[in-house]
This record gives sequence, C-alpha cells and structure tokens, in this order.
Amino acid sequence: MNVVSKIEAAAPAAAVEAPAERMRRVVAVAVEHGDAVDREGRFPAETVEALKRERLLSVAIPAEYGGEGLGTAAVADLIAQLAQACGSSAMIYAMHQIKTSSFVMHGTGSEWHRAYMRRIAAEQLLMASATTEAGIGGNLRNSICAIEVEDGRFRLTKEAIVISYGNYADAILATARRAPDAASSDQIMVVIPNDANRTIDRTVVWDTLGMRGTCSDGFHLEAVGNAAQIFPKPFSEIAAQSMLASSHIYWAATWFGIAADAFNRAQAFVKAAARKQTDGTLPPGALRLAEAAAKLQEMKGHLMAAIHRFDAAQVDAARGDDAALSSIGFAAEINALKVAASEKAGEVVRIALLVNGILGYKNGTPFSVGRHLRDTASAPVMISNDRILSNTATLLLMSRFDTSLGG
Repeated sequence: MNVVSKIEAAAPAAAVEAPAERMRRVVAVAVEHGDAVDREGRFPAETVEALKRERLLSVAIPAEYGGEGLGTAAVADLIAQLAQACGSSAMIYAMHQIKTSSFVMHGTGSEWHRAYMRRIAAEQLLMASATTEAGIGGNLRNSICAIEVEDGRFRLTKEAIVISYGNYADAILATARRAPDAASSDQIMVVIPNDANRTIDRTVVWDTLGMRGTCSDGFHLEAVGNAAQIFPKPFSEIAAQSMLASSHIYWAATWFGIAADAFNRAQAFVKAAARKQTDGTLPPGALRLAEAAAKLQEMKGHLMAAIHRFDAAQVDAARGDDAALSSIGFAAEINALKVAASEKAGEVVRIALLVNGILGYKNGTPFSVGRHLRDTASAPVMISNDRILSNTATLLLMSRFDTSLGG
C-alpha cells in the first residue's frame, strides 16, 4: 500500500473526531520531541508526521476539495495549541496554513490549483514559501528574479535567502517578477512541487538563537513547469487580500501559544509556592503573574479582534466586494497585530522567567522557559517590526485613524 492509500485508509477514523482532539495527540508527540528538536536544530519530523497522520494539514481546505473548511479562528486555535508544546512545530504549521490560505482564496478559479488542493488533502502535502531573496531581504512585495514563460511552460531561478523547512516541503510557493522586463513590484506566485522539475541547493545554514527546528536555510532554487502552476491573480492582490492577514494572525497565534505555555509554567510555580505559605500572604512572584496574565489577555483580545475583522472582510469578498480586504485601515490594523503580538509575547515570557527564577533559567525543569525566551526573540525580527511600522506610517499618511469603538 502506497503512502496516499495509507492516508486515505486512515481518513475515516480520524475524521470522526474534532480537529482539536486530533491536535491533542499531535501535541503529545511535540512535547516528547520538542527539546531535542531545539537542542539539535533539526526538523520536527515526528510532529509533522503526526500532523499528516491526523489529517491536520488540510483542515482549512473546503470540503468540496477534500478538506474540512475550518475558519480562521479554528485554525489559529490549533496553531496556538501546538505552540504550547513546540514553537518550531507551530511555526511550520502556521506557515503551511498561510500558504494554504492562498489556494483557498485565490486558487479556486484555476483548475490546476483546484486539483492541487485535492492533492494537499488526499496526500497531506506540506507547503512552504520562498518570498525572501538575496538583495531585497524580507521585502516580500518586491522581487529581483523573474519568471520566464514560453509555449505554456515557465522557468525560474531564485536566490532565496530563507525557505523555512525547504528541504522537507512537498511544494514551495515562490514569488518572482511577472517577466524579465517587469517592475520589481509586478509579481506573480507559482507553485513548485518537489519533483524532478525542481532543484534546491542549500547556500545558507540555519543556526539560530531560537525557532531552530524550522530549518529555515537559504537555497539556490531552480524550477521549470507548466505555466498553469502560476496563480491567476497578481501577487499584489494575494498579499493584500489573504497572505498579509493570515501571516500576521497565524504568527500571532504561534507567539500567543508560546507565551501561554510560559505563563502556565509560571502559574504552576506560584501555586506550588503558595501551598508552602503558612501565614496567608501571597508568595513572591504572584503580582508579576497577574501582570503577565493581563498582557496575555491583551494578546488574546487583539488577536481575536483581528480574526473577527478578517472573517467579516472575507464574507464581503465572497459576495464580490474586496474593498475591506484591500483597505488601508485593514492593512494598518493587521500590521498593528503583528507588532503588538511580537512584543507582548516576549514580555510575558520574560515575566515568567522572573517569576520562576533559577528554575526557569535552567533547562530540563518543569518551570524552564529558556526555549520560550529564545523562540519569542524571533518575533520582532521575523519581518522586522521597524519595516512593519514604516509601512504603517505610510498608510497613516493616506488615511484617518478610526477612533470609533464600533465594529
């Protein structure tokens, strides 16, 4: 029995349970291997295999293409669950869901992309992204490389300074200029499956402070293929209408989950200290714990508000009105989520470290938060907050900030 047949054979048993219940089993795997993934800087193969076994890579794909049609909030909750066990695994899962959202929102008008969604669901394929490039860094709205299309075939060569889990992905969604004579901002996105038409040679090794298991090496990427693999919509529309929002929402869910686990460890530490108190006073760290809870609640509220706004805009888009998704106000709000969540996550983890003291600083204790601290350190530099704030500043010069408290 081949891999596809095995997955399809297992599908009925997995499908009777809610995605959250299936994710709990994946979390157990991630807990078991999380420290080793971080320590060795290796791909979390066990966790990704569990995600495939539980058929959680296709949850956001519409049911008509073999998925479960989960909405943004449900997917974000799955990511946050996983992040409480292993930040690298959750980030990989989040990035996969970001790429899946491009298929869901922008691929249904293309037979090739509809067929590939069915493959993602049937075979539980893992999607990756190649948007960064030597010479432009993380400026995903510009490309140096260009795709060449002739006689229904394309050719692409890209110096990608980062392709997270590129060596392990079943397909890479890469951006490029529409043609050799196109402007740097006139971009397309193309699906590049892991087959004989693609070669990637590692040029940069991912040896980092945190998020070590994402294996975000740099690669020299070359690919040829059917021009139908190119998304029919310009990348500018894909980025504005799905990728920007889903990226910031799913990244924020990842950081929230990491911070939530650090908070849980601090809470357990304070509770253990309280049981030893005999005079009824609060143990050291209790007030800091309350401070961390407030920050965590701020993260949750901001994230849920952004999800609500995104879902409402998607409903409008489904009715033929893309104005909300493409609006300046929406872009500014989603940018604010990224900056705030990336900063708050680190603050919560640092408070947890102060609460837990030396037992939080040491590795291998029930109260360790060193991995959490290092993983959340990536958040402000994963697309630099300064770049995000600069973009928002430009938007604010063209629009009025909404000071109403209405929906």
